[in-house]
Amino acid sequence: MSRWEIGKRSPGEWLPFLARVLQVPREMLEAAKVVTPVESAAHVRSVADFLPEGGPLSPLSARTGRRIGAEQVADLTQRVHGLRLADDVVYGKDLIGPALRELQAAKLYREGTHTGKVGRELLRAIAELAQIAGWVASDAGEHAEAERIYRLGMSAAQAAGDGVLSGSVAGSLAYLWSNTGHDADAVGLACAALEDAGTDAPPKARALYLDRVAWAHTRAGQDRPAMAALGEAAEALAEASAGTGSPSYLYWMDAGELQVMEARVYTELRRPLRAVPLLTDVLGRYDASHSRELALYLSWLAVAYADANEPEAAAAATTSRKLALGQSGSERTAERTRIVLDRLRAFRDVPEVTELLVS
Repeated sequence: MSRWEIGKRSPGEWLPFLARVLQVPREMLEAAKVVTPVESAAHVRSVADFLPEGGPLSPLSARTGRRIGAEQVADLTQRVHGLRLADDVVYGKDLIGPALRELQAAKLYREGTHTGKVGRELLRAIAELAQIAGWVASDAGEHAEAERIYRLGMSAAQAAGDGVLSGSVAGSLAYLWSNTGHDADAVGLACAALEDAGTDAPPKARALYLDRVAWAHTRAGQDRPAMAALGEAAEALAEASAGTGSPSYLYWMDAGELQVMEARVYTELRRPLRAVPLLTDVLGRYDASHSRELALYLSWLAVAYADANEPEAAAAATTSRKLALGQSGSERTAERTRIVLDRLRAFRDVPEVTELLVS
């Protein structure tokens, strides 16, 4: 049933038995038997269609800046990783200033002089920097700024000839669009990133692309392609765990991250019986120092409990000390808190919910 549900199988000789078990007419299942392809390649655009016009990273015609060498690139790469680690415990509104200052590194490429090899490595570092800086801007609620930064990162990665990194940054932009009401563009870009990367991309990278595809389809209300993408992401991640190398910037993409996305998809699709066990498992072993992520996961758990008609449990998740901690500096968490409270208003007569709403 699960394979039919996500569009990977269509029942044949098992159809009469399924009809009997589900207690529905066989004709009804026959009508739903055809499996619709998730996405036609003819409709998938290229990542290049989403890049900014002009040349924000084009070298100046007459360079007068200092010579850039491997040491400067290594220093920038180290600062980028430091920014990633800082994002685990310092959130958007507090981190956006330092992140934007680091983006001045783009000037190194335009105004400095360097060899072709150093230039490509510098572009990769700029692309990685743009990815984390765009994430920080998004967490601060600066969505337009985040989009500009992501586009810069896509340009840098493409200029460096790094399709895997370009797809990763494109997936981040697609994720932003999914969460800001640009559903069609999000699906188009997420699918384009996956298509452009091809089958030669590292398994962990493909898992991330498919993770973004799943969320884009979910937000667009497309259940079956969303679940199909989740299944493919799990398969790709299994290949990665078998020892295949992956870029260092994908260190955070693991089975736990995919489990969170699976739970969020089920929550969004109003399938709380699947979402609650997944989220409970994640929250039971998550690093307590990452309070923003804990707050976000608690918000999804609260919504799933509400959908399961368990308002007392939803209120308990919402009033958790961890949820309050995660709100500091993160517009993303504040928005999720507003969504949860709006969802709980349907249960305003429940004492635990009443206390929460008036507090």
